[in-house]
Amino acid sequence: MKTRMNPEDIFRIVDKYDGRHGAIISILEDIQAEYHFLPREALKIVASRTGRSLVDICALATFYRSFSLEPRGRHMVSVCMGTACHVRKSPDVLKDFEQHLGVRAGETTGDKEFSLSTVNCLGACALGPVTVIDGEYYRNVKKGDVASILEHACRAENILKMTDDERIFAVSVSCPNCNRSLMTHEHLMDGYPMVRVTASFRRKHGWVRLSSLYGDYRIESEYDIPRGAVVHFFCPSCHAELRSGRLCADCDAPMIVLLVRGGGTVQFCSRRGCKEHMLDLVGEETTGS
Repeated sequence: MKTRMNPEDIFRIVDKYDGRHGAIISILEDIQAEYHFLPREALKIVASRTGRSLVDICALATFYRSFSLEPRGRHMVSVCMGTACHVRKSPDVLKDFEQHLGVRAGETTGDKEFSLSTVNCLGACALGPVTVIDGEYYRNVKKGDVASILEHACRAENILKMTDDERIFAVSVSCPNCNRSLMTHEHLMDGYPMVRVTASFRRKHGWVRLSSLYGDYRIESEYDIPRGAVVHFFCPSCHAELRSGRLCADCDAPMIVLLVRGGGTVQFCSRRGCKEHMLDLVGEETTGS
């Protein structure tokens, strides 16, 4: 993760889209992937370079929860402070996280490894107190559990395990809107947890499970999806559409975007049969077709 903004990086990102209409969100996604947040000076450059007002750029940057105007850590820690968790002593859990990390809620550690925040409710009241780190839920957390939870998060890697083909590897992903994990350990493909989403196409709506191996296009779905159909994907937890601001370079269909655990994004085309995809792990972009 880069810690200092280089204006040349921003020029390169903006110019890559060559004034394409509707590319602002894609530009902001690329900047955040490179720096892990949106530097204010970068937003000024985007406004100047694209001819858009800074007010409009800032409005987009603050509207989408996946964007941040402040540096964020590689690991996002969210402690639920909703009523059910609060009565089960989540404030004590939060205090223990603050002591271990040396920061208060809303702050990021000096080494940029952890950002600590609180949320009003995670929708898992029966499991409280609940803490979420990088989309993974920790249930019934007690004050004494914090050290082992942080140790587990530090050991976790973006890329779970390499296969014999180094172009294909497993990734763990979460929703870019609510940061909840999209992995289902109840359904495996080649021994790896699958990615669980909901999808709609041609007046049909149902579940879809995707292979978590990057570069693998196999899916399981409630309904047969015909080749060429453009599919809308949604988070099964917050129901937000998982749509990127980018269009597929091959077929112009919308790209789908997911957060990769630990930092970065993975995107793939929403058209059944198109194999356009890209992986951006904190600025290192790989494309495939």
